[in-house]
Amino acid sequence: MRIERVETFQVAPRWLFVAITTDDGITGWGEPVVEGRAATVATAVAELSDYLIGSDPSRIEDTWQVLTKGGFYRGGPVFASAVAGIDQALWDIAGKRLGVPIYDLLGGAVRDRVRIYGWIGGDRPSELAADAERQVAAGLTAVKMNGSEELTAIDVPASLAHLVDRVAEVRGVLGDSRDIAIDFHGRYSPAMARRALPLLEPYFPLFVEEPVVPELSFQLGEIARATPIPIATGERLYSRWEFREVLASGIAVAQPDLSHAGGISEVRRIASAAETYGVSLAPHCPLGPIALASCLQVDFATPNFLIQEQSLGIHYNVQTDLLDYLLDRSVFTANDGYIERPLGPGLGIEIDEKEVRRAAAAPHNWHNDIWRHADGSFAEW
Repeated sequence: MRIERVETFQVAPRWLFVAITTDDGITGWGEPVVEGRAATVATAVAELSDYLIGSDPSRIEDTWQVLTKGGFYRGGPVFASAVAGIDQALWDIAGKRLGVPIYDLLGGAVRDRVRIYGWIGGDRPSELAADAERQVAAGLTAVKMNGSEELTAIDVPASLAHLVDRVAEVRGVLGDSRDIAIDFHGRYSPAMARRALPLLEPYFPLFVEEPVVPELSFQLGEIARATPIPIATGERLYSRWEFREVLASGIAVAQPDLSHAGGISEVRRIASAAETYGVSLAPHCPLGPIALASCLQVDFATPNFLIQEQSLGIHYNVQTDLLDYLLDRSVFTANDGYIERPLGPGLGIEIDEKEVRRAAAAPHNWHNDIWRHADGSFAEW
């Protein structure tokens, strides 16, 4: 069996899919994307395809090693994401060829269902309570919200009061039997994070995510030691080496992205490294169905898994949503806040290739907003 064809599809709302087809007709799917840089990642996949065409798709680890190290220069979001999508597709092929889910190839399932959470509100939410009620009505037991709009390095007290009011409003809807996670999105300076976290302690967040930008990860230890709130980070870390110091800093939750951090192969290793520090795994996934399916395969085989992000109804999904490229949309159905273990081979999903090709004929050009402070200077998005 050899790889015969590698194709990429830039599809709405902001996703990039890759299909790898073998000479005996098996197609594996992956989702290699950097949000806002989909075309750049597609070019990287095309360059890596020079090695892939004619190679043996079953040599997943060897291919990962060659793709990540064989070009001398390593790492970074574009390169790691291109490899991630390819890796997902190769695992999908392996599972389909053997007729088993990928989690069986990772040692077998360690749980029967996976807890998920949904997003409420956007960057400038105005109906948080209604959004929280909607997610509760949908059966979810956990939600996540953004913690602020743009912030200065040391912002006015009103910005913190606004944060607390919003969290209190959502906690009032959820009660004490459900969870709320708060995403700081790297918008907080270390000083602002230290001010904000104690104010949130009475509301018992499941975790606070990315309290500072990844460039300031060396300060995570100080931040984690200053609060009992579990600290989560990792969506902008792309390898086990980048996680090494972060895991030792005292964070509680590692959040590698299966479409950014080297795919199933590397996130599986990051999860194992996290376990040695007592850190839980909660993969980052505000993306499409292939990314989520990849996350679930790892989640079911990972002892230290905590909870899974998913994008159904997220504010980025305009006109096209999570289920729109699936033939069987029931695979991601949540019951009581959990997704049951998929039994299908490979990633456990069936992609509607006809719909993917139709959508790719009009590729998106999504980019995140550029924010500015009142003085005109750049603000973290």
